[in-house]
Order: sequence, then C-alpha cells, then structure tokens
Amino acid sequence: FSSHMRTIVDVVAQCDDRTLVLFDELGAGTDPAEGAALATAIIEFCRKLGSRVVATTHYAELKLYAMRTKGVINASCEFDVETLRPTYKLLIGIPGKSNAFAISRKLGLSEEILKEADDLVDKSDKDFEDVLSQLEQQRQQMELARQEAERLKQETAKIKQQNEEYQEQLRKEKEKAVESARREAQHIIDEARAAANIASEELKAMRKQLADGTDVSGINQRQAELRRNLNEVEDKLRASQPKKERPKPTRGILVGDTVELLKLGTKASVLAINKDGTYQLQAGILKLTAKPDEIYLLENENPYKAKGGHPAHSGREMKMTAMPTEIDLRGMDTVEAICVLERYLDEAMRANLSTVRIIHGKGTGALRAAVQQALKKNKFIKSFRLGVYGEGEDGVTIAEFR
Repeated sequence: FSSHMRTIVDVVAQCDDRTLVLFDELGAGTDPAEGAALATAIIEFCRKLGSRVVATTHYAELKLYAMRTKGVINASCEFDVETLRPTYKLLIGIPGKSNAFAISRKLGLSEEILKEADDLVDKSDKDFEDVLSQLEQQRQQMELARQEAERLKQETAKIKQQNEEYQEQLRKEKEKAVESARREAQHIIDEARAAANIASEELKAMRKQLADGTDVSGINQRQAELRRNLNEVEDKLRASQPKKERPKPTRGILVGDTVELLKLGTKASVLAINKDGTYQLQAGILKLTAKPDEIYLLENENPYKAKGGHPAHSGREMKMTAMPTEIDLRGMDTVEAICVLERYLDEAMRANLSTVRIIHGKGTGALRAAVQQALKKNKFIKSFRLGVYGEGEDGVTIAEFR
C-alpha cells in the first residue's frame, strides 16, 4: 500500500488541466472503508485541478460516487460468466458487477461455502449488487430489442426498395404497352386510310370504265377484292378498339341460361356443363363448346323467369333436374381444379343440393388436400368427409351444404 500511495502522491503532484490520470484499483491494499474514502478524495482533487481521470475499482462506494456526482460516469467491461471470459465490450453508464460468487460457483467451490459467504455479505452491499444485476439484465434485454428493431428496420427498408423497384418496373411496362398499342392503332388507322384512298380511286376508275362501255366482269371481280380488303381493315379496327367493361354477373352460369359468345357477339343457350368446366351451347342451329372466359352471362334473359318476374317453375325443381350432383376434377392441376370446384359449389348451392360428390382421385394426395382446404374456407359447406367403400373411398370427398 505504501508503494502504491507513493506513486499516487507523485502523480497528484504533477496534475493540471492538461493531464490525463489513469488509476488502477485506486485505494486498494488497505482497509476497504478507508481505501474507498481515500480514492474518492483523490479523484475529486484531480477533478478540481481540471484533470481527466480514468480509475478502475471494485469499491461499491466509488460506483455510488459516480452515480451521484455530476461530471463522473460509471463504465464497465462486459464479462461472460458462462465462459469465464471477458467480451471486451465497454459499457458506458453501467457500473461493473462483482462476479466473485458466480465465478467461484462455476469453478466448483462448495455451495455450503458460497452460502455462508453470502450470509456474511453486508445487506446494503448485497442490495447494491442486486440492483446492478437487474440493470445488467435490463441492458441485455434492451440490446436484444435494439438489434431486433434494427433488423426489422433493414428488412422494411429492403421490402420498400423492392416494392418501389417493382412499381417502377410496372410503370415502365405499362408505358411500353401503351406506346406499343398506340403505334399499332396508328398503323391500323393509316392502313385503313390508305385502303379507303385506294378504294376511292378504284371506284372512280370503274365508273369511267362503265361509262366507256368496258366489260363489267373484270369490274365485278375487282369490286369483290376491294370489299374483302375493306372487311379485313374493318376487322382490325374493331379488334383494336378497347373492350367495354361489363359488370361481373351476380351468380354462376346454369343450364338453360342465355349467354353471349364474346368473339362472335351472338347469343346462345347453355345445354350442359361439362366436367372440365366448359359449356355446351346452342347458337341457332349450331352446337358448340366454349370455355368460361369465352362467354358472358346475360342475367336479364334468364329463361326460367315467366311474365311478371316470377319463376315459371320452382327454382328447386328446375335446378335440381339440371344440376349434376358430382364433379370430376381428375386430370386438372390444382389451380384449375379449385376454380372449377368453387364455381360448381356456387351453382350447386343455388340449385339447393344437399350433398355433392367431388372426384379428385387418389394419386399423390395434393389435389385431395387442395379440395378439402377449399371446402374448409367455403362458408356454405357444413361438413365434408372422404368417401367410403362403394362411394370411391379416398378418391372422392362428400360435401354437405348448410
């Protein structure tokens, strides 16, 4: 202690406002109470001279002094008790905690000795150490929260950037599509204008030939060619016109409904709904098959309604005779099958069917799982089960409506 103090006396004698003073275990080697008091007084003296001081200590009194004194702050080096190694992280504002008991226990010191030692520790010192432990736990929790917040911040920034890039890509593609459509439309208009000019000149020439008494057979042939050319240009112009948005039908298509063939612009009656989701139609004397996206339901021309807006027959009677009680989804991929199934369930519900049989096959079970997941989400389905012997077993699912 005398050697230690002699060095401190020399250091203090040279202190001024341009001095950085480093003390290691200041006041150690003597009575802890007196050592802590000396250490506090020495630090205060150096501070009054304007010196900057860094002092290491195990004295709780010095830790409290730093907490209570303006211009003085605690700091500590993080220590991993599990590995008995320092992490070399400097924690500013956090006083160091004595890990003597934890280290001794880790090294195998008897619990009996540790308990007796704990009983001998002054209550105020023990309370102080408990406070430091709580502070350290809170610091670790805050650090974890900070790291998680930083991770979420970076992830959010990344998602935002990806979204902005995606929106920019969509904008460019939209502009590109609009420009391409504009050029195509302009080309068609120019072509139509040129065809009209040619037709006008040809007609003038034909009139002149007729006036001169020229043979009309060649003129008739040329007129037919002009008519074909004009029809082709007219078709292109019609195709380039933007399609009118129609309101989405309020229900699915049923047998007997009237629909419009979108490509032909003509009406047709629905004869049957095929297992693959297509429709058998009657358009005049022509029978044909159409996909769902090729027709549009004309709800106001429902043949089931009689004069006065009342059904010609009961809805249940008409729909029960037309609506199949099962649907075969085999051979379809999952997405297509679920689309067909949802449309079928909607029509079956409107037809007042109580149960339906859904054929999905056995296979890998992927289609069966997708079907049952769709049934779980359907608010009109009361329950469903796999088929039993005679129904198709696990190759079919029986669904019951509410």
